[in-house]
Amino acid sequence: MSGRRTLATAGRVLAQIAHDPRTVVLLLVVPSLLIGLMAWLLDDTPVFARVGPAMLALFPFIVMFLVTSIATLRERRSGTLERLLTLRTAPLDLVVGYLLAFGALAIVQALVAVGYAVVVCGLDVHGSLALLVVVALADAVLGTALGLFASAFARTEFQVVQFLPVFVFPQVLLGGVLLPRDDMPAVLRTISDWLPLSHAVDALDAVARDDHGIGYVLAELLVVCAFSAAAVVLGAVTLRRRTA
Repeated sequence: MSGRRTLATAGRVLAQIAHDPRTVVLLLVVPSLLIGLMAWLLDDTPVFARVGPAMLALFPFIVMFLVTSIATLRERRSGTLERLLTLRTAPLDLVVGYLLAFGALAIVQALVAVGYAVVVCGLDVHGSLALLVVVALADAVLGTALGLFASAFARTEFQVVQFLPVFVFPQVLLGGVLLPRDDMPAVLRTISDWLPLSHAVDALDAVARDDHGIGYVLAELLVVCAFSAAAVVLGAVTLRRRTA
């Protein structure tokens, strides 16, 4: 792995995204708008206080998954990845470069989403606001890493959307977004323990409510980071030298 090639890949991806205003809006604005819609929908009820932290995990995760997987797939189909691989660029250079580029965008996305949820939507955060941003960032990076991994198995944008029921929907259903995980049947609770979004939601809930120590939050954050690292490694391993 070469740091120079990795940074060059990240810079190229960021330059491409900067010239695509629709993607920038999708990444930075849409998650906050969806959170705002939920806050408006649940106005004058105590529900948003309960599901608000989960929304900070859910919407950025889905958006980063879609944008990253589709962007990587387009480079694969255009032959860009294959040409780079013939120039002695290691698969890990490409995957980590993409992760750095979208990770930089995830930092901005996390700041915007958390700021909007707290300042505009009135989400109560009893714990550390900085820690909430860190967990939201780790969640967005998780979506990026899973998007990189999923793109290796898709040949069209439509197939990427088809992966949503596989990679995203089970995590939404079992991640504590719709129902607290403690209230789930034992089997489903066990399954949810192996889904990374569950740990992101738990960490955001713990920070927002400040009902667990920082050790608990850091442990959940470590699990999310471990899943992200595994997805990056698997994405590099499955990066084919031939494109569709």
